[in-house]
Amino acid sequence: MHRPRREMIAETRAKLIAAARHAFGTIGYAEASMDDFTASAGLTRGALYHHFGDKKGLLQAVIAEIDGEMAVRVNEVASKAPTRWQHFVDECTTYIEMALEPEIQRIMFRDGPAVLGDPAQWPNANACTASMTDHLTRLQEEGVVVPDLDPETASRLINGASSQAAQRIANSKDPEATSKKAIAAFKQLLEGLRKKL
Repeated sequence: MHRPRREMIAETRAKLIAAARHAFGTIGYAEASMDDFTASAGLTRGALYHHFGDKKGLLQAVIAEIDGEMAVRVNEVASKAPTRWQHFVDECTTYIEMALEPEIQRIMFRDGPAVLGDPAQWPNANACTASMTDHLTRLQEEGVVVPDLDPETASRLINGASSQAAQRIANSKDPEATSKKAIAAFKQLLEGLRKKL
C-alpha cells in the first residue's frame, strides 16, 4: 500500500531537518557539509534543494523547529509563576538562560545571526513581540507597569535586550558567569517598568 504523498514529504523534510540540526549543533553551520547530512539522512542533495532551496533555507527550518521547542519550554516555566508580572519576567529570563545549552547556543545565537542576520527580523520575532506587547498591556491595565509606557515599543526593546543578552552568553568564554551577570542586569531593566508604590 502506498503512503500518501503528504506523509512522504513530511518524512523527508523531518529527516533532513534532524540530520542538519545534528550537524549544525555539533560542528556548526560553516563546517557542516550538505553531502554529509543528506547522506546521513539517506537522501540526495536534490531532496535538500527541492525542500529547502539551499543550506541557508535548511538552517531557517532548523531554527524554526528549535524556536518552537524553546517557546514551549518558556511557556511551561512561565505558567508556574504566581503573578502575571513574574510570568513575564520568567518568560524573558528563561529564554536568555537557554543560551547556556550548547545546541541552542551554537545554532540560535551564534550561527543563526551570523548567517541569517538580525534575529529581530526573523519570521518568529513578530509573534514574540506580539506576546510581550499583550503581557505589558495587561500589566499596565492592572496598574503593575507605569501608565505612560508604550507596550509595543517596550516589547521591541525588551526583545532586543534579551536577544543581545543571549548572544553575549553564547559567545562568551565563560557562559555561566556571563549568564548570571546578564540575567541580573536584565531583571533590573525590567524592574524599571514597574509602577513604584
